[in-house]
Amino acid sequence: MSDPLAPISALLAESGDPGNPDAETLQELLESARVIAVVGLSRDPAKAARRVPSYLAAKGMDVIPVNPHAERILGKRARATLSEVEARVDLVLIFRPSAVAGPFVDEARHRDDEPGIWLQQGIQAPEAVARAREAGRTVIQDLCIFQVHRSLPQGALPPS
Repeated sequence: MSDPLAPISALLAESGDPGNPDAETLQELLESARVIAVVGLSRDPAKAARRVPSYLAAKGMDVIPVNPHAERILGKRARATLSEVEARVDLVLIFRPSAVAGPFVDEARHRDDEPGIWLQQGIQAPEAVARAREAGRTVIQDLCIFQVHRSLPQGALPPS
């Protein structure tokens, strides 16, 4: 019998961080995440920073835009900073360049609701990620949440 999480394990093997959690942890995180704050959610529908959060919203997740340059995105009020998100957040998804991603990881690490932290494919903040992991947070970097979500076993996903 084949491993239903093998596609996720393959994606993990391609990521730039061997310290990322295993496939089972990613599955648990995505199955339980209902509220996702997206730092850097783009106003431009052509960008991955807009397409990926749109996909997650279409799958039933409550996506909260965090973008200081927008008033509304995906029909929702955008917050200028992560600290302005008052709702309980299960996951913070970061779409910011590696050179500036660290402070967003640190800000997510300090949230009282202790969300998982996910840096999209191509984004790494090794020092901030190390601090967050040392604090007990689940942190993923340099991995596409869209690809992982689409690779989840279909029986594990809630209906969209």
